Amino acid sequence: MPLTRPRLIAALPLVLLAVMASGCADPAADPRGADPRGAEPKGYCPLPEEQQATPSPCITFDWNQRLAENHAYRSPMPITTEQKRQAAPRAKALAAALRKLAGTGTTEAGLRAAAGDALGLRPEETEIQGHRFDPLRDVLVGGGEGRVCVNGRVGSTGQAEAEVVGRTADGTCLPGLGGH
Repeated sequence: MPLTRPRLIAALPLVLLAVMASGCADPAADPRGADPRGAEPKGYCPLPEEQQATPSPCITFDWNQRLAENHAYRSPMPITTEQKRQAAPRAKALAAALRKLAGTGTTEAGLRAAAGDALGLRPEETEIQGHRFDPLRDVLVGGGEGRVCVNGRVGSTGQAEAEVVGRTADGTCLPGLGGH
C-alpha cells in the first residue's frame, strides 16, 4: 500500500518521536568526554536531591555560579577613576533634577527632557525604568556616552540620588530587567 500525502502527514509525528528518542544516549559513551589517559569519561553531576541508582563520575557545578555567569551581561563594565571624576558633575546635576521632579511630579517626556538636560544628552538618548511620574517614585533614569553612564534613581519615598557607573556588557546604562 503506497503512502499517500495524508498518510505521510499522519505518520510524521511518529517518525519525529522515534528520531528524538533515538537521540538519547549515555553521556559516558561520548568520546569528547573521555580522558586520553584512560580515565572514565565525565558527565553531568546530578544535584544532591536527585536520586540515582548508582553513582557515576561527574563534573560538578555551582548553580549560583552558573546564574552569576548567565547574568553577567547586566554588570557594569569597569571605568577609570578619571572617567568617574569627569562625569561627577553630571551625576550631581541629575540628582538635583530628580530631587526637584520628585517634589513636583512630571510626565515621562518631562523626565526624559530634564534627565537629558542634566546629562548633556538628547531626551531620546536617556533610559527610563518605571511608570510613576506624578508623583515621581520608583524610577530609574540613565544615560551616558561611551563606556561611562550616569544613573539616577528616585525611591518610593521620593529620595533621589545618582552615580557614575560603567555601561553594562549588553550596551545599556540601566541594568536589564531579566526574567524569562
